[in-house]
Amino acid sequence: MRRNLLLSGALLRVFALLSLVCHTVMLTFAARKRSAPRESWRQDCRSCLECSKENGCLRCPERLFLYLHRDGMSHHGSCLHSCPAGHFGLRGMDANRCIKCKAPECERCFDKDFCTKCKGGFLLFKGKCLSSCPEGTFPHSTDCVEGCMYSPVGYWTEWSPCLYNGLSCGVRWGQQNRTRVLSWRMPEELSALCPPRTETRKCRMKRRCPKDKKKKDRRGERRRAPKQWARSLSGNKTVTEPPGGT
Repeated sequence: MRRNLLLSGALLRVFALLSLVCHTVMLTFAARKRSAPRESWRQDCRSCLECSKENGCLRCPERLFLYLHRDGMSHHGSCLHSCPAGHFGLRGMDANRCIKCKAPECERCFDKDFCTKCKGGFLLFKGKCLSSCPEGTFPHSTDCVEGCMYSPVGYWTEWSPCLYNGLSCGVRWGQQNRTRVLSWRMPEELSALCPPRTETRKCRMKRRCPKDKKKKDRRGERRRAPKQWARSLSGNKTVTEPPGGT
């Protein structure tokens, strides 16, 4: 009987010791678990110039962007080298911030209202994300493009005469044009959307018109006529002079 009592006492002491060890381990684990958010908070603040436990980064270094993301009822700040999807970076005198794109289907944007890349299932056209391309355009990769952009083109015509306001001479510089016709292989519905392509270049013109040259030639002939007449008279005088003059 006494032996059984001693054995029971030993078992109770072992059980109490095990309970104490388990309780100590649980307290240690709970303490580590409570300190984990503190360590995470400190790591998040490494890239900040100013930080708080409740709101994260409040101020960032000069080259980084301050990104505020919603965490329940509050906002949590982070300092990033580039803004996440759906945001664009706006640099300012006081701080650089990540601003959210206005359209929810926009993955990247140049500013609040101009998208540069759309999320899956949308097509980009002139800064907007559309579910389908507008009339006169067709889908190409992730964009809506005008029909003329990738249409086959033909040959260039000859350069037009060099003109300035309808004049072909009398001024120093004019312009001339040429047109690149559309290819005959283009579908009719596509060619109707695509105007001919035109190039313009500067060209040198004749400063003097042919009429001005004729007038100048006539003036020269009139000026030369009296001289020729005088020469002919003087020549006749020498021929008709009698021999043996004084």
